[in-house]
Amino acid sequence: MRLGICSRTRDVVEPLLKPQWYVNCKSMAEQALDAVTDGASPKIEIIPKQYVAEWKRWFENIPDWCISRQIGWGHRVPAWYAVLKDERKELGAYNDHWVVGRNKAEATEEANKIFSGKEFDLHKDPDVLDTWFSSGLFPLSVLGWPNDTKDLRAFYSTSVLETGPDILFLWVARMVMLGMKLGGDVPFRKVYLHPMICDARGREMSKLLGNAIDPLEVINGIELKGLHKKLDDESSLDKNELEIAKEDYVKDFPDGIPECGADALRFALVSYTAQSDKIKLDIQKVVEYRQWCNKLWDAIRFSMTKLGEDYIPPEEIIPATLPFSCKWILSVLNKAISKTIVSLDSYEFSDAATAVYSWWQFQLCDVFMEVIKPYFTGNDPAYASERKHAQDTLWLCLDNGLRLLHPFMPFVTEELWQRLPSKKDSVRKESIVISEYPSTVESWNIDAVELEMDLIQFVVKSLRSLRAQLGPNEKCERLAAFVVCLTSDAWNTIKKHELEVSTLATLSSLHVLSKKDDVPVGCILDTLNESESVSVFLKLKGVVNVEAEFEKLNKKMDILI
Repeated sequence: MRLGICSRTRDVVEPLLKPQWYVNCKSMAEQALDAVTDGASPKIEIIPKQYVAEWKRWFENIPDWCISRQIGWGHRVPAWYAVLKDERKELGAYNDHWVVGRNKAEATEEANKIFSGKEFDLHKDPDVLDTWFSSGLFPLSVLGWPNDTKDLRAFYSTSVLETGPDILFLWVARMVMLGMKLGGDVPFRKVYLHPMICDARGREMSKLLGNAIDPLEVINGIELKGLHKKLDDESSLDKNELEIAKEDYVKDFPDGIPECGADALRFALVSYTAQSDKIKLDIQKVVEYRQWCNKLWDAIRFSMTKLGEDYIPPEEIIPATLPFSCKWILSVLNKAISKTIVSLDSYEFSDAATAVYSWWQFQLCDVFMEVIKPYFTGNDPAYASERKHAQDTLWLCLDNGLRLLHPFMPFVTEELWQRLPSKKDSVRKESIVISEYPSTVESWNIDAVELEMDLIQFVVKSLRSLRAQLGPNEKCERLAAFVVCLTSDAWNTIKKHELEVSTLATLSSLHVLSKKDDVPVGCILDTLNESESVSVFLKLKGVVNVEAEFEKLNKKMDILI
């Protein structure tokens, strides 16, 4: 025999059989099932689609729903028991003495019909409704139902419900059934189910396990002793479980949880949504995004030094008049805007976050901000036009980029956006949150420019790979490089963009050769794919160790073979 003990109060749990109120869900279940699985015109879309099968399985086998609870809080069951004169006065002694009504007046009217000419007293059932029954009325009750209010007529049905898959049937299914039965239509058109946040071991966060993390502890940071103190003060775990929970904290957070901020936590969680139905939360990932927030600050600080205090953004930018690098960054920005909008519209939030992050990190910061630096070196008059175009393009990128990033990192983007200069004689929105979200601009798309930049970046990557093989002294020096082009198109592209290649690869000089030209001795070669139209050589200042270079090339050949 096993004695049941309440985990919270440690009281003995004594089972007691009692009559309960049930709802026959068969007809409501058929409507709710059709609302999702009707192939021709489903009324509700569940995202991700993998949960449609579970929805179908549950509603096809739905049992009667017990809606009464014997607890001290909740909505009272709207049922009254009629105690007739000279009959047993025990509540529920006769099953046919129950009447139901919205209030006691309705119940009395119903009882008078059933017990006509008899004396009776009505006693309300002390049971309360199941929490999920009361919660299932939420889409209706918040709009004033059962009254026919303006809000109910204007806003029911709603658009999107966002919740977790763990309560898909406890809550979402009940809202759909009750909404269609009592409201005449589905309560919402789409259901987005976010992944459940788990600890690093994949266990769902729970106070019973002692592994729950308060988001404020990630935002503001907390020491290890603070985590232990919280367990001591708030946990209902027994002594052994408490020690296990403390040991897990020591393993997971030996130095506590560093301060990460709300933006970093928000971005990390959005990025994690691609992880099926569970998020194995790694605090180090949040820390990395906090460090990326610092990079955003550095990018804005760099940009403000290039724009200058007296800079005024232009009313319009014409892409055709811009330098190559400016055309390229606007073209890839357009692609990032398109990808982000499409991903948000399809609830692929991780893809949207990746698109924004990749543009900021790998295209704006790593390439564009580097490649425009020669325009601002020494205020060379030869670059006056390019410098002005670079300023205008940089401002345009920052304005669009911050607004694009804002839903994912609202606080840092608000602060940085407020620092950007405004157009002359224009009324600027008070906050980035009410400014327009970026949209694509057809004239920004220049695929030919992107193809040229792909070749440039390939050459730069190869040169950096060669540099990484050098000794510590030569790595830091500017070296000469040679690019042998196997086609005339490749030769024209690299020759036209020598400045961009030299800047990004940190070269002292760049020589563009055709396949007929000889490469000077004393160079190392990066092994390329046969499909590439260029070969890349890096000139060494010292004597080349031929045997060592042959050994490196042989190892690469073995890997390829």
